[in-house]
Amino acid sequence: MTTSSNATGLHAVVDWPVRAAALAEELAAVGKLASAAWRAAVESVPRHMFVPSFYVRRDGRMVAVTAADPATRTEWSEQVYANTALVTKIGQDEAGGPPMFLSSSSTPGLMTRMLEALDVRDGARVLEIGTGTGYHAALLCHRLGDEQVFSVDVEPDLVDTARARLAELGYRPTLVAGDGAAGLVAHAPFDRVIATCSVPAIPLPWVEQTRSGGVILADVRVGLAAGNLVRLTRTAPDRAEGMFDAGQAAFMELRHAPGAGERMSYARRSDDLPVTRSVTTLDPRTPWSNPVVWFLTALRIGGHYRLGYAGVDSRNGPDAVSITTPDGSRAEITLAVIDGEHIVAESGPVRLWQHLEHAHRQWEQAGRPSWPRLGLTVTTDHQSVYVDEPGNRLAVLTGRQ
Repeated sequence: MTTSSNATGLHAVVDWPVRAAALAEELAAVGKLASAAWRAAVESVPRHMFVPSFYVRRDGRMVAVTAADPATRTEWSEQVYANTALVTKIGQDEAGGPPMFLSSSSTPGLMTRMLEALDVRDGARVLEIGTGTGYHAALLCHRLGDEQVFSVDVEPDLVDTARARLAELGYRPTLVAGDGAAGLVAHAPFDRVIATCSVPAIPLPWVEQTRSGGVILADVRVGLAAGNLVRLTRTAPDRAEGMFDAGQAAFMELRHAPGAGERMSYARRSDDLPVTRSVTTLDPRTPWSNPVVWFLTALRIGGHYRLGYAGVDSRNGPDAVSITTPDGSRAEITLAVIDGEHIVAESGPVRLWQHLEHAHRQWEQAGRPSWPRLGLTVTTDHQSVYVDEPGNRLAVLTGRQ
Protein backbone atom coordinates (compact mmCIF):
# COMPACT_ATOMS: atom_id res chain seq x y z
CA MET A 1 0.00 0.00 0.00
CA THR A 2 1.45 3.31 -1.05
CA THR A 3 1.89 6.14 1.45
CA SER A 4 3.55 9.49 1.08
CA SER A 5 7.23 9.62 2.04
CA ASN A 6 6.68 11.38 5.35
CA ALA A 7 3.47 9.57 6.25
CA THR A 8 2.87 7.99 9.62
CA GLY A 9 -0.92 8.35 9.83
CA LEU A 10 -3.99 7.00 8.14
CA HIS A 11 -4.67 9.95 5.86
CA ALA A 12 -1.47 9.36 3.93
CA VAL A 13 -2.65 6.08 2.37
CA VAL A 14 -3.03 7.28 -1.20
CA ASP A 15 -3.86 4.07 -3.07
CA TRP A 16 -6.64 2.77 -0.84
CA PRO A 17 -9.25 3.02 -3.64
CA VAL A 18 -7.15 0.58 -5.66
CA ARG A 19 -6.90 -1.75 -2.68
CA ALA A 20 -10.62 -1.48 -1.91
CA ALA A 21 -11.50 -2.19 -5.53
CA ALA A 22 -9.19 -5.23 -5.51
CA LEU A 23 -10.88 -6.47 -2.34
CA ALA A 24 -14.30 -6.08 -3.95
CA GLU A 25 -13.08 -7.97 -7.02
CA GLU A 26 -11.72 -10.78 -4.84
CA LEU A 27 -15.02 -11.07 -2.93
CA ALA A 28 -16.99 -11.15 -6.17
CA ALA A 29 -14.72 -13.85 -7.59
CA VAL A 30 -15.33 -16.16 -4.63
CA GLY A 31 -19.09 -15.61 -4.61
CA LYS A 32 -19.23 -13.33 -1.56
CA LEU A 33 -20.31 -10.15 -3.38
CA ALA A 34 -22.86 -9.99 -6.20
CA SER A 35 -24.85 -6.80 -5.58
CA ALA A 36 -23.71 -3.69 -7.43
CA ALA A 37 -24.85 -1.53 -4.50
CA TRP A 38 -22.82 -3.43 -1.93
CA ARG A 39 -19.84 -3.59 -4.27
CA ALA A 40 -19.96 0.18 -4.55
CA ALA A 41 -19.96 0.39 -0.75
CA VAL A 42 -16.88 -1.83 -0.43
CA GLU A 43 -15.07 0.21 -3.06
CA SER A 44 -16.04 3.54 -1.49
CA VAL A 45 -15.45 2.97 2.24
CA PRO A 46 -11.77 3.07 3.36
CA ARG A 47 -11.40 0.13 5.76
CA HIS A 48 -7.99 1.37 6.90
CA MET A 49 -9.62 4.38 8.55
CA PHE A 50 -11.51 2.03 10.89
CA VAL A 51 -8.63 -0.35 11.63
CA PRO A 52 -5.55 1.75 12.47
CA SER A 53 -4.22 -1.18 14.46
CA PHE A 54 -4.95 -4.83 15.16
CA TYR A 55 -3.49 -7.68 17.20
CA VAL A 56 -1.75 -10.87 16.15
CA ARG A 57 -0.56 -13.80 18.25
CA ARG A 58 3.21 -14.03 18.18
CA ASP A 59 5.50 -16.08 20.43
CA GLY A 60 2.60 -16.91 22.70
CA ARG A 61 1.38 -13.36 23.23
CA MET A 62 -0.74 -10.77 21.48
CA VAL A 63 1.20 -7.95 19.84
CA ALA A 64 -0.10 -4.81 18.13
CA VAL A 65 0.34 -4.20 14.41
CA THR A 66 -0.23 -0.50 13.74
CA ALA A 67 -0.11 2.05 10.97
CA ALA A 68 1.73 4.48 13.22
CA ASP A 69 4.70 2.19 13.96
CA PRO A 70 7.27 2.05 11.13
CA ALA A 71 8.22 -1.46 12.25
CA THR A 72 4.72 -2.84 11.61
CA ARG A 73 3.34 -0.44 8.99
CA THR A 74 4.04 -2.74 6.06
CA GLU A 75 2.38 -5.70 7.74
CA TRP A 76 -0.58 -3.50 8.66
CA SER A 77 -0.95 -2.24 5.10
CA GLU A 78 -0.86 -5.75 3.67
CA GLN A 79 -3.58 -7.04 5.98
CA VAL A 80 -6.05 -4.17 6.28
CA TYR A 81 -7.50 -4.71 2.79
CA ALA A 82 -7.15 -8.50 2.87
CA ASN A 83 -10.20 -10.74 3.17
CA THR A 84 -9.40 -11.59 6.76
CA ALA A 85 -10.72 -10.87 10.25
CA LEU A 86 -8.64 -8.54 12.42
CA VAL A 87 -8.71 -8.54 16.23
CA THR A 88 -8.99 -4.92 17.32
CA LYS A 89 -9.59 -5.01 21.09
CA ILE A 90 -8.37 -7.43 23.76
CA GLY A 91 -8.67 -7.64 27.52
CA GLN A 92 -7.96 -9.92 30.46
CA ASP A 93 -10.31 -11.60 32.86
CA GLU A 94 -10.16 -10.90 36.58
CA ALA A 95 -7.96 -13.94 37.17
CA GLY A 96 -5.25 -12.46 34.96
CA GLY A 97 -5.36 -15.28 32.44
CA PRO A 98 -4.44 -15.03 28.76
CA PRO A 99 -6.00 -12.18 26.76
CA MET A 100 -9.61 -12.43 25.66
CA PHE A 101 -10.77 -11.07 22.32
CA LEU A 102 -13.30 -8.27 22.86
CA SER A 103 -13.81 -6.89 19.36
CA SER A 104 -12.71 -7.42 15.79
CA SER A 105 -13.24 -6.29 12.24
CA SER A 106 -14.95 -9.30 10.71
CA THR A 107 -13.82 -10.97 7.50
CA PRO A 108 -15.02 -8.69 4.69
CA GLY A 109 -16.38 -11.66 2.77
CA LEU A 110 -18.55 -12.62 5.73
CA MET A 111 -19.75 -9.02 6.04
CA THR A 112 -20.81 -8.80 2.40
CA ARG A 113 -22.40 -12.25 2.43
CA MET A 114 -24.52 -11.22 5.42
CA LEU A 115 -25.36 -7.80 3.99
CA GLU A 116 -26.59 -9.39 0.79
CA ALA A 117 -28.59 -11.98 2.75
CA LEU A 118 -30.18 -9.09 4.65
CA ASP A 119 -31.89 -8.11 1.37
CA VAL A 120 -32.37 -4.45 2.22
CA ARG A 121 -34.46 -2.04 0.16
CA ASP A 122 -34.06 1.71 -0.20
CA GLY A 123 -35.48 3.42 2.86
CA ALA A 124 -35.04 0.40 5.14
CA ARG A 125 -34.22 1.06 8.79
CA VAL A 126 -31.44 -1.26 9.98
CA LEU A 127 -30.31 -2.06 13.52
CA GLU A 128 -26.78 -3.41 13.84
CA ILE A 129 -25.87 -5.31 17.01
CA GLY A 130 -22.13 -4.86 17.54
CA THR A 131 -20.71 -1.55 16.31
CA GLY A 132 -17.09 -2.63 16.70
CA THR A 133 -14.79 -0.52 14.56
CA GLY A 134 -17.65 1.16 12.70
CA TYR A 135 -16.63 -0.19 9.27
CA HIS A 136 -19.75 -2.34 8.90
CA ALA A 137 -21.93 0.63 9.89
CA ALA A 138 -20.14 2.71 7.25
CA LEU A 139 -21.07 0.16 4.56
CA LEU A 140 -24.69 0.36 5.71
CA CYS A 141 -24.59 4.17 5.67
CA HIS A 142 -23.19 4.22 2.16
CA ARG A 143 -25.99 1.96 0.96
CA LEU A 144 -28.95 3.36 2.92
CA GLY A 145 -28.06 6.79 4.29
CA ASP A 146 -27.11 7.82 7.82
CA GLU A 147 -30.66 8.34 9.07
CA GLN A 148 -31.57 4.71 8.33
CA VAL A 149 -28.70 3.12 10.29
CA PHE A 150 -28.67 2.39 14.03
CA SER A 151 -25.95 0.53 15.90
CA VAL A 152 -25.32 -0.55 19.49
CA ASP A 153 -22.21 -1.90 21.22
CA VAL A 154 -21.52 -2.86 24.83
CA GLU A 155 -18.13 -1.07 24.85
CA PRO A 156 -18.56 2.72 25.24
CA ASP A 157 -15.04 3.46 24.03
CA LEU A 158 -15.65 1.54 20.82
CA VAL A 159 -18.84 3.49 20.21
CA ASP A 160 -17.09 6.82 20.77
CA THR A 161 -14.19 5.91 18.50
CA ALA A 162 -16.47 4.54 15.78
CA ARG A 163 -18.58 7.70 15.92
CA ALA A 164 -15.50 9.88 15.39
CA ARG A 165 -14.20 7.76 12.51
CA LEU A 166 -17.58 7.67 10.81
CA ALA A 167 -18.03 11.44 11.18
CA GLU A 168 -14.61 12.04 9.68
CA LEU A 169 -15.86 10.34 6.53
CA GLY A 170 -19.17 12.18 6.62
CA TYR A 171 -21.29 9.38 8.09
CA ARG A 172 -23.51 10.09 11.10
CA PRO A 173 -25.63 7.06 11.99
CA THR A 174 -27.24 6.68 15.42
CA LEU A 175 -24.75 4.94 17.71
CA VAL A 176 -25.58 3.87 21.27
CA ALA A 177 -23.52 2.23 24.02
CA GLY A 178 -25.48 -0.52 25.74
CA ASP A 179 -26.42 -4.18 25.93
CA GLY A 180 -27.16 -5.30 22.39
CA ALA A 181 -29.51 -8.01 23.63
CA ALA A 182 -32.00 -5.25 24.50
CA GLY A 183 -31.93 -3.80 21.00
CA LEU A 184 -32.78 -0.10 20.71
CA VAL A 185 -36.42 0.21 21.67
CA ALA A 186 -36.34 4.02 21.54
CA HIS A 187 -35.66 3.87 17.79
CA ALA A 188 -37.79 0.85 16.88
CA PRO A 189 -39.33 -0.52 14.77
CA PHE A 190 -36.68 -1.70 12.31
CA ASP A 191 -36.99 -3.36 8.93
CA ARG A 192 -33.81 -5.33 9.46
CA VAL A 193 -31.73 -6.44 12.47
CA ILE A 194 -28.23 -7.77 11.83
CA ALA A 195 -25.94 -9.09 14.57
CA THR A 196 -22.16 -9.14 14.19
CA CYS A 197 -21.83 -11.21 17.35
CA SER A 198 -23.09 -14.67 18.29
CA VAL A 199 -25.96 -15.47 20.65
CA PRO A 200 -27.04 -18.79 22.23
CA ALA A 201 -30.64 -17.92 21.33
CA ILE A 202 -32.40 -14.98 19.68
CA PRO A 203 -33.13 -12.19 22.21
CA LEU A 204 -36.87 -11.53 22.19
CA PRO A 205 -36.42 -7.72 22.00
CA TRP A 206 -34.95 -8.18 18.52
CA VAL A 207 -38.17 -9.84 17.39
CA GLU A 208 -40.36 -7.29 19.16
CA GLN A 209 -38.48 -4.39 17.58
CA THR A 210 -38.65 -5.78 14.04
CA ARG A 211 -41.55 -4.81 11.80
CA SER A 212 -43.96 -7.50 10.64
CA GLY A 213 -42.30 -9.07 7.62
CA GLY A 214 -38.92 -7.71 8.70
CA VAL A 215 -35.74 -9.78 8.85
CA ILE A 216 -33.33 -10.75 11.64
CA LEU A 217 -29.93 -12.17 10.69
CA ALA A 218 -27.79 -13.57 13.49
CA ASP A 219 -25.24 -16.23 14.38
CA VAL A 220 -26.93 -18.65 16.79
CA ARG A 221 -24.09 -20.44 18.53
CA VAL A 222 -24.61 -22.71 21.53
CA GLY A 223 -20.94 -23.59 22.05
CA LEU A 224 -17.51 -23.69 20.43
CA ALA A 225 -17.99 -24.42 16.69
CA ALA A 226 -21.64 -25.28 17.44
CA GLY A 227 -23.99 -23.07 15.46
CA ASN A 228 -24.51 -21.02 12.34
CA LEU A 229 -26.17 -18.01 10.78
CA VAL A 230 -29.97 -18.02 10.71
CA ARG A 231 -32.23 -15.66 8.74
CA LEU A 232 -35.57 -15.11 10.43
CA THR A 233 -38.68 -13.30 9.28
CA ARG A 234 -41.13 -11.86 11.79
CA THR A 235 -44.35 -13.59 10.79
CA ALA A 236 -46.60 -12.58 13.71
CA PRO A 237 -46.48 -10.30 16.77
CA ASP A 238 -45.03 -13.13 18.86
CA ARG A 239 -43.29 -15.24 16.23
CA ALA A 240 -40.30 -15.28 13.88
CA GLU A 241 -38.93 -18.17 11.87
CA GLY A 242 -36.53 -18.97 9.07
CA MET A 243 -33.74 -21.19 7.82
CA PHE A 244 -30.07 -21.58 8.70
CA ASP A 245 -27.42 -20.55 6.20
CA ALA A 246 -25.57 -23.03 4.01
CA GLY A 247 -22.18 -21.55 4.87
CA GLN A 248 -20.36 -21.00 8.13
CA ALA A 249 -19.78 -17.97 10.31
CA ALA A 250 -17.66 -17.24 13.38
CA PHE A 251 -18.37 -14.29 15.66
CA MET A 252 -17.39 -13.33 19.18
CA GLU A 253 -20.11 -13.85 21.78
CA LEU A 254 -22.50 -11.04 22.63
CA ARG A 255 -21.53 -9.63 26.03
CA HIS A 256 -23.92 -7.88 28.37
CA ALA A 257 -21.38 -5.65 30.12
CA PRO A 258 -18.11 -3.94 29.09
CA GLY A 259 -14.79 -5.66 29.66
CA ALA A 260 -13.61 -9.22 29.55
CA GLY A 261 -15.60 -10.67 32.45
CA GLU A 262 -14.58 -14.02 33.85
CA ARG A 263 -13.71 -17.28 32.16
CA MET A 264 -15.59 -20.44 32.97
CA SER A 265 -13.66 -22.38 35.61
CA TYR A 266 -13.16 -26.13 35.25
CA ALA A 267 -13.22 -28.53 38.18
CA ARG A 268 -9.84 -30.11 38.91
CA ARG A 269 -9.81 -33.61 37.48
CA SER A 270 -8.90 -36.36 39.91
CA ASP A 271 -6.95 -39.28 38.45
CA ASP A 272 -8.59 -41.70 40.88
CA LEU A 273 -12.16 -41.05 39.71
CA PRO A 274 -14.07 -44.23 38.77
CA VAL A 275 -13.87 -44.83 35.02
CA THR A 276 -16.64 -46.40 32.97
CA ARG A 277 -15.45 -48.27 29.89
CA SER A 278 -17.47 -49.12 26.82
CA VAL A 279 -17.07 -49.44 23.06
CA THR A 280 -18.47 -47.51 20.11
CA THR A 281 -18.58 -48.01 16.37
CA LEU A 282 -18.77 -44.27 15.78
CA ASP A 283 -15.48 -42.67 14.72
CA PRO A 284 -14.75 -40.13 17.50
CA ARG A 285 -13.73 -37.55 14.91
CA THR A 286 -17.11 -37.70 13.17
CA PRO A 287 -19.19 -35.54 15.56
CA TRP A 288 -16.60 -32.77 15.51
CA SER A 289 -16.32 -32.77 11.73
CA ASN A 290 -20.10 -32.69 11.26
CA PRO A 291 -21.35 -29.22 12.28
CA VAL A 292 -24.99 -30.22 12.68
CA VAL A 293 -24.15 -33.22 14.89
CA TRP A 294 -21.88 -31.07 17.02
CA PHE A 295 -24.60 -28.41 17.32
CA LEU A 296 -27.04 -31.07 18.60
CA THR A 297 -24.35 -32.38 20.96
CA ALA A 298 -23.69 -28.96 22.46
CA LEU A 299 -27.41 -28.53 23.10
CA ARG A 300 -27.21 -31.66 25.27
CA ILE A 301 -23.93 -31.16 27.13
CA GLY A 302 -23.96 -27.36 27.42
CA GLY A 303 -22.01 -24.64 25.70
CA HIS A 304 -18.77 -24.91 27.68
CA TYR A 305 -16.34 -27.72 26.88
CA ARG A 306 -12.78 -28.41 25.88
CA LEU A 307 -11.85 -30.58 22.94
CA GLY A 308 -8.45 -32.12 22.55
CA TYR A 309 -6.26 -35.14 22.14
CA ALA A 310 -4.85 -37.58 24.66
CA GLY A 311 -1.74 -39.72 24.63
CA VAL A 312 0.06 -37.42 22.23
CA ASP A 313 3.35 -38.85 20.99
CA SER A 314 5.81 -36.71 19.03
CA ARG A 315 6.42 -39.52 16.55
CA ASN A 316 3.07 -41.27 16.29
CA GLY A 317 0.62 -38.50 17.18
CA PRO A 318 -2.36 -38.82 19.56
CA ASP A 319 -4.01 -42.12 20.38
CA ALA A 320 -7.34 -40.74 21.59
CA VAL A 321 -9.62 -37.71 21.39
CA SER A 322 -11.04 -36.11 24.52
CA ILE A 323 -13.85 -33.86 25.67
CA THR A 324 -14.05 -32.22 29.09
CA THR A 325 -16.77 -30.10 30.70
CA PRO A 326 -16.49 -27.69 33.66
CA ASP A 327 -18.15 -30.10 36.08
CA GLY A 328 -15.18 -32.47 35.76
CA SER A 329 -16.76 -34.89 33.32
CA ARG A 330 -14.38 -36.33 30.74
CA ALA A 331 -14.52 -38.78 27.86
CA GLU A 332 -11.58 -40.26 25.98
CA ILE A 333 -12.19 -42.27 22.81
CA THR A 334 -9.38 -44.19 21.15
CA LEU A 335 -8.58 -43.47 17.54
CA ALA A 336 -7.46 -47.03 16.95
CA VAL A 337 -10.11 -49.49 15.73
CA ILE A 338 -10.25 -53.01 17.15
CA ASP A 339 -12.80 -55.34 15.55
CA GLY A 340 -14.62 -52.29 14.17
CA GLU A 341 -14.89 -50.58 17.57
CA HIS A 342 -13.27 -47.74 19.50
CA ILE A 343 -12.74 -47.92 23.27
CA VAL A 344 -14.51 -45.26 25.34
CA ALA A 345 -13.38 -44.27 28.86
CA GLU A 346 -15.64 -41.86 30.78
CA SER A 347 -15.39 -40.33 34.23
CA GLY A 348 -17.14 -37.62 36.22
CA PRO A 349 -20.84 -36.96 36.77
CA VAL A 350 -21.93 -36.96 33.07
CA ARG A 351 -21.35 -39.63 30.44
CA LEU A 352 -20.39 -37.22 27.66
CA TRP A 353 -19.88 -39.74 24.87
CA GLN A 354 -23.39 -41.10 25.36
CA HIS A 355 -24.68 -37.61 24.58
CA LEU A 356 -22.58 -37.47 21.43
CA GLU A 357 -23.89 -40.83 20.28
CA HIS A 358 -27.45 -39.74 21.01
CA ALA A 359 -26.97 -36.57 18.95
CA HIS A 360 -25.56 -38.60 16.06
CA ARG A 361 -28.54 -40.99 16.14
CA GLN A 362 -30.90 -38.02 16.30
CA TRP A 363 -29.25 -36.58 13.18
CA GLU A 364 -29.43 -39.91 11.32
CA GLN A 365 -33.09 -40.44 12.23
CA ALA A 366 -33.87 -36.95 10.90
CA GLY A 367 -32.44 -37.88 7.50
CA ARG A 368 -28.90 -36.56 8.02
CA PRO A 369 -29.85 -32.91 7.41
CA SER A 370 -27.27 -30.28 6.52
CA TRP A 371 -27.61 -26.65 7.65
CA PRO A 372 -29.85 -25.48 4.76
CA ARG A 373 -32.53 -28.00 5.80
CA LEU A 374 -32.62 -26.70 9.38
CA GLY A 375 -34.82 -23.84 10.52
CA LEU A 376 -35.52 -21.98 13.74
CA THR A 377 -38.84 -20.94 15.24
CA VAL A 378 -38.80 -18.17 17.86
CA THR A 379 -41.83 -17.42 20.04
CA THR A 380 -42.27 -15.76 23.40
CA ASP A 381 -42.15 -19.08 25.26
CA HIS A 382 -39.75 -21.26 23.26
CA GLN A 383 -37.16 -21.46 20.48
CA SER A 384 -36.91 -24.71 18.55
CA VAL A 385 -34.91 -26.11 15.64
CA TYR A 386 -36.80 -27.96 12.91
CA VAL A 387 -36.05 -29.94 9.75
CA ASP A 388 -37.55 -28.65 6.50
CA GLU A 389 -40.88 -27.57 8.04
CA PRO A 390 -41.69 -25.92 11.41
CA GLY A 391 -43.73 -28.96 12.46
CA ASN A 392 -40.70 -31.27 12.24
CA ARG A 393 -39.05 -30.31 15.52
CA LEU A 394 -35.52 -31.59 15.97
CA ALA A 395 -34.25 -29.81 19.10
CA VAL A 396 -35.12 -27.08 21.59
CA LEU A 397 -32.91 -24.05 22.27
CA THR A 398 -35.05 -22.50 24.99
CA GLY A 399 -38.39 -23.07 26.68
CA ARG A 400 -40.60 -26.13 26.71
CA GLN A 401 -39.47 -29.47 25.34
